Formats: sequence, structure tokens, C-alpha cells
Amino acid sequence: MEKHSKRYRSALKVADLAQEYALKDAVETLSKFPKAKFDETVELSFRLGVDATAGEQMVRGTTPLPNGSGKKVRVVVFTDDPAAALEAGADHAGLADIMAKINEGWLDFDVAIATTEAMKTVRTIARVLGPKGLMPNPKSGTVTDDIKAGIKAVKAGRVEFKMDKTCNIGVGIGKRSFPPAQILENALAVLDAIGKAKPATFKGNYIKSLTISSSMSPSVKVASSEFTKY
Repeated sequence: MEKHSKRYRSALKVADLAQEYALKDAVETLSKFPKAKFDETVELSFRLGVDATAGEQMVRGTTPLPNGSGKKVRVVVFTDDPAAALEAGADHAGLADIMAKINEGWLDFDVAIATTEAMKTVRTIARVLGPKGLMPNPKSGTVTDDIKAGIKAVKAGRVEFKMDKTCNIGVGIGKRSFPPAQILENALAVLDAIGKAKPATFKGNYIKSLTISSSMSPSVKVASSEFTKY
């Protein structure tokens, strides 16, 4: 029988990990688990009932977090006016010069934003950015001509979610240092956003399961009563 870690055994002292909790109680339970030596990321993990092979049932989108993500987001902007983008808060900006660096292996950023015009050129490096999840996309709000608003939204804690090939979605919703009330607010925002992203063609049990965890903690199961309305 596999031995559980010391951290897992400590968590068992404050929670029954086989039990399902209301979301508020799940957040409170997680807050009582032993903490790591760094500020762990708190994550919601969804298991969806959609068909991953059906293109029209892909689930993806973005949502702002009411209390931010707690993460410093490095933003690169593809634009013909890099000075304006840098003034608006971009960490890096440009077009041909930035693309050349990326083709040489530079990926020192978390989010890429592009103007509509620049996107025509940026598509040529899709093979590099796409697999890393860094390709600007209109659906996620990262292809926009309002660069200032785009940067502000990303830096303030807007998160992107996208279903993987196994119908799972993981979304960071804050840090362990956040008060439980702020984690709960962020969790509710993400739950609502994913609920509203339900494909119009899908009929059946949309969200099959939901758990909350932090980087180094076991998962806490969230009761289905919290998401059956979606």
C-alpha cells in the first residue's frame, strides 16, 4: 500500500478527504491545511462531461478575478507602436524584433497581447506560441486594439481557462496568503464563468466533479449541489 506524505497525513487531521463539502466549507477546510514554505497557488479543478472530440463542445474563455490572482503577470504586446504599449504597462513590446527573439527561444512572459493588424504577422509564429498556450486569441481578449484596457485586465487578474483533451480544466484562483473570503469570491467567479461557457449543443451532466487544492495540498471535493444548476 502506497504511503501517504506527511503533508497528506496532516491534512487528514483537519478534514475527511472522502467527504464532499459546500464550496465555502471546502475553502475554509483548505485554509486549515499545513502550508508550504512558499505562497502556494490555489486551484479549482473541473472534470467536464462534454465530448472532447467534438469541436463545438470545446470549453474555453476568460474571467476577471474579483481579488486578482496574486501573481505578477509579465505581458508582451505585439504592436507597431511599442512606446504606447510600454507606457500602458507592457513588460515588452514590439513586432519583428520581439518575434525574432521568440524564434530564437525567448519566452520570458506569461501573456501575449496583439493588435488586430499585428496579428496578421504574429500568426507566422503560431507553431511556437500555440503549444505553450501563449498565442493571442480574440476569444480570450488578447487580440485587441484597446491595448491599455487589455493590459490592465490581464495584470489585474483576468484568468484564461481551456479544456484539455481529457475534458479537465484547472484554473488558478489566488494564493494561500489570501483570506478565505477572497478565495471564495474568486472561486465563485470562475465557477460561474465555466458554467456559462457550457456548449449550446451539449445535453447532459456538464460539470461531473469539482475539487479545490493548493500547490502542495491534497484536493478537497466540492459537493455537486454547488454546480448542478449549470
